[in-house]
Amino acid sequence: MGHHARRTIDCDVRAECTAAYLRIAGDECAFIETHTAHAVPRLLAALASEGLQPEQVRWIVVTHAHLDHAAGAGALLARCPSATLLAHPRAARHLIDPTKLIASATQVYGAARFDELYGRVEPVPAARVRALSDGEAFELGEASLRVHHTAGHAKHHFVVDDPATGTVYTGDTFGLVYPALQRSGRFVLASTSPTDFDPVEARRSIDCVLALGEPSACPTHFGEVSDLEEVATQLRTWIDRSEAWLHQAVSSVDGTGSITAWISDQLRASIAADAAARGLVLGAADWALLALDIDLNAQGIAFAAEKLRRGDPPA
Repeated sequence: MGHHARRTIDCDVRAECTAAYLRIAGDECAFIETHTAHAVPRLLAALASEGLQPEQVRWIVVTHAHLDHAAGAGALLARCPSATLLAHPRAARHLIDPTKLIASATQVYGAARFDELYGRVEPVPAARVRALSDGEAFELGEASLRVHHTAGHAKHHFVVDDPATGTVYTGDTFGLVYPALQRSGRFVLASTSPTDFDPVEARRSIDCVLALGEPSACPTHFGEVSDLEEVATQLRTWIDRSEAWLHQAVSSVDGTGSITAWISDQLRASIAADAAARGLVLGAADWALLALDIDLNAQGIAFAAEKLRRGDPPA
């Protein structure tokens, strides 16, 4: 089999927070995740440092349509003339027409903060998009990579199994594993951000990653991990807690805003307790790193609680 390599690219203004992966197979390559338009120069610089040209990029793959994973897809595709974007069918339509994604995020952050975080979100030409079904494979050089749909974090999420390098690109399915917090053993958080948190599906997705049998996983947040069983154990604990908070909120906490504030408090207390149990002393920089995730996780659980309270049918 030809040359196979993988490079982790630090995309974010915050060090080791959001990764994209450059997957090289012989004379062609793929980007897995794009982050935002702000990250495109970093992605192209990584490509050049490997002696590769944008014309050699065959695929641009996004695990799901959340903007910290896919907002830069259109801008990157415009710079890589031979590439095709690969996405979950539900994600593909939002990347072709990102109007709803932009409107939703702008409502949360405001226009100025949205631009700071994500930049311009370019629509992706439909002719350059391939939607992948559950279990469908795509070829890169002499390698065959296969996607598996994994709901729980988002209904439009998949993971990418890459046997040639022995890893699974897990997006947000396999949690948040920030290197800055790995100072006292493994420390993992689940991502329950809006709007599709589903604890049953989240557990099934973890099982799916483990069942693939690869020796490592590559979460988008952040970098390769090899102790998959330990990561899975901690994720299941967080999902169990989140499900308990969801049901408690449905029965005893009124109003989405109040639910979000209450769950934020539960998250902070649980993070502090887990860190202390592992001998991890959390400082101001650590809490600053976690602030956005705490807010988004609380919003996601609160959204799920309100949906459950209304009795909304599954989408």
